[in-house]
Amino acid sequence: MFDILKSLRASQGLRACAAAVFFCGIAAASTAPYKSVVAIRELGLSDGAFSALTLTAAIINVLASIYLGMLADRDTGYRKLLMWLAAIGIAGYAAIFLFPQPAVFVLALLLPVSIFSGLTPMLFAAGRVFSDGLPRADRAAMSSVLRGMVSAAWILVPGALGFALAGRGSMLPAFLVAALAATAVLIVLKLAMPRGGSGDPAKRPPKVSLLGAFGLLARPAVTLRVAGTAAITSAIHVHAAVMPLIMTGRAGGTNGDVGITVGIVAGMELLFLLGWARVTRHISTVTTLAVAMALYTGYLGTIALATSPGMIIAGAFLGGTAASALITLPLGYLQELIADRPGLSASLISLNLFLAGAIAAGLFGFGTSIGSYSTVAFMGIAVGLAGALGLVALERWHPLTSAAAEERP
Repeated sequence: MFDILKSLRASQGLRACAAAVFFCGIAAASTAPYKSVVAIRELGLSDGAFSALTLTAAIINVLASIYLGMLADRDTGYRKLLMWLAAIGIAGYAAIFLFPQPAVFVLALLLPVSIFSGLTPMLFAAGRVFSDGLPRADRAAMSSVLRGMVSAAWILVPGALGFALAGRGSMLPAFLVAALAATAVLIVLKLAMPRGGSGDPAKRPPKVSLLGAFGLLARPAVTLRVAGTAAITSAIHVHAAVMPLIMTGRAGGTNGDVGITVGIVAGMELLFLLGWARVTRHISTVTTLAVAMALYTGYLGTIALATSPGMIIAGAFLGGTAASALITLPLGYLQELIADRPGLSASLISLNLFLAGAIAAGLFGFGTSIGSYSTVAFMGIAVGLAGALGLVALERWHPLTSAAAEERP
């Protein structure tokens, strides 16, 4: 653990990436919980319109991430591109706050905000470039550290912002906070991000067209592994959907109990993120993911069978421990799928999240049509375990690289 933190302190580029990721996390954490409230209750969008807006914005984010990754691989420093993305985020969030109209909200969410959301994966790509000289396991651990910055923002911001805005007639100031966070990202990149980047310019991959980039992503060796990680990540999305409903429904809890559970899970995630990275020094990443998914099965199962708030709150300690691996380890794993193109491989992070959300939405819709919220939880367990076992099978018979083979116990 201390070796990783020492490497972080020693690298100006990694420090800049960590700070920028933290402020990106603040921008997301300050607005994500309140988008639906602002859109539907304050600006008058219908439920269907907001659902369509959210889906379209997610698709634009994935496409933008792929295109940005293609551009980023042409410059090992990434600095100028990242600064432009931060400026776009400032414009998008500020427009929503300054001009609270439905049309402005829709356009800002679809274009500048969706494009700005591609900044975080690009910061992970930049972090991979700046950690190029570290051992493979340490590079994966550094990805976990950067993801920990996002978790830290989510622990600190939603509760504090909700308390600060309680009693106000509008949640629009949350978008001002996001604009200020994006401004902080721009300042960090301007002042702290090295101009020349790291890595040898002679080793840059050949330029590739957008069609060629899609071709690289569409290879079976990549798509099958992305599908596996998305299946695992979908269990996290299922938890986010059903835990509050079961807690405040059959378990007889309150919204306060939901907040306590979320806080415990987030705290355990942050506490164990480097611990899981150290585990991957001894056993393969996919085996570690399978173990973590098995543990998370226990947590989701507890939620599905819960008859009291205490059962879910007690299970949150196990759930947060497992979720720490399920959230952070896929980052480094996905970035190794196209290792010679860190920008393009980082776009797989956005693709993974999009597919995971789609899987979870499908499970929720189908599960509630044939059963209850508990049915959805059990379906999430089944899909998550299938994804983990699928990755284990893929890596056993078709290792990505010789290094991956050497990584196995």
